[in-house]
Amino acid sequence: MPSAPPQRIDLALAEGNPLVLSALSEVFEKDARFSLVATSSTAEGFLGAVMRVPVLVGIIDWTIPQLGGQKLAEVLRDQEGAPRLVIYAEDPTGSVTLKAMAAGAAGFVDRKSPVERLLETCLDVAAGKMVFPFVDVRGLQSDPIHQLTRREKALLEALANGLTNKELGRDFDISTNTVKYHLSNLFEKLGVTSRTQAIAYYFKSR
Repeated sequence: MPSAPPQRIDLALAEGNPLVLSALSEVFEKDARFSLVATSSTAEGFLGAVMRVPVLVGIIDWTIPQLGGQKLAEVLRDQEGAPRLVIYAEDPTGSVTLKAMAAGAAGFVDRKSPVERLLETCLDVAAGKMVFPFVDVRGLQSDPIHQLTRREKALLEALANGLTNKELGRDFDISTNTVKYHLSNLFEKLGVTSRTQAIAYYFKSR
């Protein structure tokens, strides 16, 4: 009895450059190992597509309009059933790779690499591997901002916008006591002791 053909890997592609989007789409459509489920030229379009039709792997242009690859990855990181992400970008200094790691991506491929590198990375990521070029991650590990949860980052940003505890409670739909609890945890992670120091840290990190 003949064995069943291997199951194709469902993937989606977000690419802001129409020529690159067309070329990559053709590459994946011709490769029997993949099933290209959705393509989009915007982050919002990609997000809507993968929320409607789940895929295993998503390939993201780091400069994708309007949201940008980093924010898109951060949003998807907290979504159940979200695709494992491969960031596709130029990165001469290694800084984008570090940001991609921090945002929750599973892989990174430089746009100057042969397209075969992208295909192989997608296969490895689909198999549950993390695929990144060598970068010095010591700075990433030591920066407390990257250890914050999505909620804590939002809280810090709101704090930097001058919101009071009462206003934070209203916006986050939590009690004032819960706000104080979250702020205490936030201050501890940042190694600060006051709102002023936390706000200063926020603007310095940007």
